[in-house]
Amino acid sequence: MTEELEMIVFSIVGNAGEAKSLAQEALTFSFNGKFDEANELLKKSNEAILKAHAIQTDLIQKEAGGEPTPISMLFVHAQDHLMTAISEKELIKKMILQNKRIFELEKLIKIK
Repeated sequence: MTEELEMIVFSIVGNAGEAKSLAQEALTFSFNGKFDEANELLKKSNEAILKAHAIQTDLIQKEAGGEPTPISMLFVHAQDHLMTAISEKELIKKMILQNKRIFELEKLIKIK
C-alpha cells in the first residue's frame, strides 16, 4: 500500500469514526429531551459520512477508469468503518424519533 493510499484509508476511517461518535452523542442528548441538539449532531454526523463517502466514491471512479485500488486489511477496515457508521447513524436517527415520541407521551401522562 502506498503512503498516499494509506492516508486516504485513514481519512475514511477518521471521518467514519467521527460520524459514529457524533451520532451516539446525539442519541445521548435525545435521552434528556434535547432534540434540537441531537438533530444538530446528526447533521454533523451526516457531513462526516459524506466526506468519507466522497473519498470512497473517488476511489471507485478511479477504479472504473482503469486505476485499480490495491486491497489491504486497512482498506477493508476503512470500508467496514464507513458501512457501520452509515448503518448506526440511520438506526440512531430512528431511535431519536422514538425517544421524541416517548418524551411527548410522558409529558401528556404528567399533565393528566
